[in-house]
Formats: sequence, structure tokens, C-alpha cells
Amino acid sequence: MLRRMWEVDGAPKLDELVPKLTSIRPRNVTASRDLIDELVEHATDSLKLFLLFCSDLAIRSGTAVRLAPENYDKRGGEIRFTSKYDEKIDLPVTAAIAEMLDTCDLTNSEPFITQLRRREERCATHRRYSNVVNPHRLRVEMKQLRLKLGITKRIIPHDLRRTAAVNLYRRTHNIRLVQALLGHRNLQSTFWYLDHDLEAVDRAELEAIKKPFVSWRREQTA
Repeated sequence: MLRRMWEVDGAPKLDELVPKLTSIRPRNVTASRDLIDELVEHATDSLKLFLLFCSDLAIRSGTAVRLAPENYDKRGGEIRFTSKYDEKIDLPVTAAIAEMLDTCDLTNSEPFITQLRRREERCATHRRYSNVVNPHRLRVEMKQLRLKLGITKRIIPHDLRRTAAVNLYRRTHNIRLVQALLGHRNLQSTFWYLDHDLEAVDRAELEAIKKPFVSWRREQTA
């Protein structure tokens, strides 16, 4: 508005005096494979499945706790669910997840993590788990386990989702595949996850991208 007033109405040029705020940078924390494996190895079954949903399939924590037998196609080996933005997502389950899902009652309508938590309650002798399994409680348990294992790096469930996205991109360099994994309708949301993961430009690649254009120009002038 200040620039328009200066350009159109001849007002003093004041727009340069307005401070420019930088955009918020995305959280770029990822976890190593060894760190994830250590958490999974020492977690209870319910927390373990939660961690696997987040780290293997890049599922949001809020969605992970709601996944139930109705979402699982055992024959096809897929989990099917609707994202928080109403996107339909089909993901193949990893062997570790399939092994845990097969221990659950597939005729029970309760979410998988709730089933495992109730099983732990029945076996517990010294402590009782909460009957309400929610993402916040599992985040707290993840933090408690991390501190118990002496892991000082602050890792939250969403960092596991980001780690899966970053690792898939590094392996395939296919941004659309990462978009499908994350269930993003907008590709810009996927870029947000990978914003910190820039690679160095190689000189050979810069030389290679000139060749098609050089060839095209020669054909046009021939």
C-alpha cells in the first residue's frame, strides 16, 4: 500500500522502512536408523506399533492411533485410510508392521494400538496403562523411553514421518513418490518437508543439461 501511494499519489517513499520478516523455517530434525531401531527394540508393543507406523509408513501420529482392522487389507498387505485433508491413501505395510498386525484380532473394531494396549494392561503387574490411547500419551511415552535409553537428541513422532520422507527422496529422487507417501494434495507441502535437504550441484550435470539444447539449435540451423 505504501509503495502504491508513492507510485500513484506521489507520497513519500516509506515502504523500504517497513521491516521485512523472514518466513518460518520448517523443522528439519530427522532420526538415524540406529536411533529408531533402538527405540523400537525397547518399546512396549503398543508404542512399538505406533513408532513403526510413523517411521516405516510416515503416518501422522493422530492417524496412527486410529488405524483399525477395517483399514487393513491383509491379503493385499496394505493399510488404507483417509488423511486429515481427506486424501485417500493406500500404503503397503512393511514386514515388521504386518507381523504385529497379525497378532491383533482382525474381527475386533478397536484400533490396533488400543488392542495392544489392553493386552499390556492385562499382563501388567506393577503399573496400569491408561485406558485412553491418544497421540499425546504416546508422545510422552516416547520421550520417557528416549530419556531412559540415554538418547539426548530431541525426537518427536513427526520427526519419524519426516525421516521416512527424506530417506525415500534420497533413495529415489522422485518427489512425486514422496508426495504419495505423505498423502499431500499440494506438492508445496512436500517441498516443505524436504526444504533443508539440498544437494550440491555437480559440474558434470551442468555440462549435461546443455547438450540437448546445443543439439536442438544445430538441427534448427542445418
